[in-house]
Amino acid sequence: MKGIWLENQHLQFRPDLSIPEPEPEEALIRVISAGICNTDLELVRGYYPYSGVLGHEFVGIVENGADELDGKRVVGEINAACGRCRFCNTQQPTHCENRTVLGIVNRNGAFADYTVLPVENLHPVPDTVSTDTAVFTEPVAAALEIQQQVRITPNDRVLVVGDGKLGLLVAQTLALTGCELVAAGRHADKLAILQDQGITTTLAETVERRSFDLAVECTGNPVGFDLARRALRARGTLVLKSTYAGELNINASALVVDEITVIGSRCGPFNRALAVLAAGSIQVEPLIHGRYQLEQGIDAFNHARTRGTLKILFEN
Repeated sequence: MKGIWLENQHLQFRPDLSIPEPEPEEALIRVISAGICNTDLELVRGYYPYSGVLGHEFVGIVENGADELDGKRVVGEINAACGRCRFCNTQQPTHCENRTVLGIVNRNGAFADYTVLPVENLHPVPDTVSTDTAVFTEPVAAALEIQQQVRITPNDRVLVVGDGKLGLLVAQTLALTGCELVAAGRHADKLAILQDQGITTTLAETVERRSFDLAVECTGNPVGFDLARRALRARGTLVLKSTYAGELNINASALVVDEITVIGSRCGPFNRALAVLAAGSIQVEPLIHGRYQLEQGIDAFNHARTRGTLKILFEN
């Protein structure tokens, strides 16, 4: 089969990969659409020493291993848990001590003709949800995870820092809480996507200091982190949604003096993400900036890392 292979930070198109064999309780999935995420770009840069097929945002059709799902479109949670460790036994499988992670840790990903995942990780895509929309399920779930971790009310003033793919999704999901929301970025055309949905936006350099209860950092760079931290009032909460390829230097004293709560946030609830997408509560298709075949993998990644680019899709 065909696939996009990463090894020693070198990316290549491979036409000679073997079709994966599902283990017991796994399903073979034919990938029909997959999106390049910032984590994929960071893996190429060396964020984590991964070798294998990249890709974890996908829609596919089950071909074998799950009778009730055979022939159906599915999306899949990316953490394959062992079911035995202390985290699995306390219903926290995304932190399983023995997990593999699709296209990230010891499990080949979705930038290929086929991938495999445990059947329990799969979620059928409602007929009313297009494939273009469904491919955003994983990042929308990650955006919704913030609301699983922090109670947000209409009385809270919330800042989202970053107008990239993740920032635009986080802002849209946080808007559902009714909070006083501001999204900050550096690109007027991207912020316009949020403005069209009635979300208040501002340029990053105009963000008020010490004026927000909650700030969500979605840029993955030190400048964004510092902006989010400085925007918080005393006893505010800083949520980190981005992966960082390098080291991040922080002013720990400022966090201590202002008693800032720092929360890391990543994978989230797929069922709720699919429900939000099915309801049309957020708009994702304006984020699609390009479509490629697997054979065009290098061009696709070059496009994805071009400044100003949002979501790039592989289509089979």
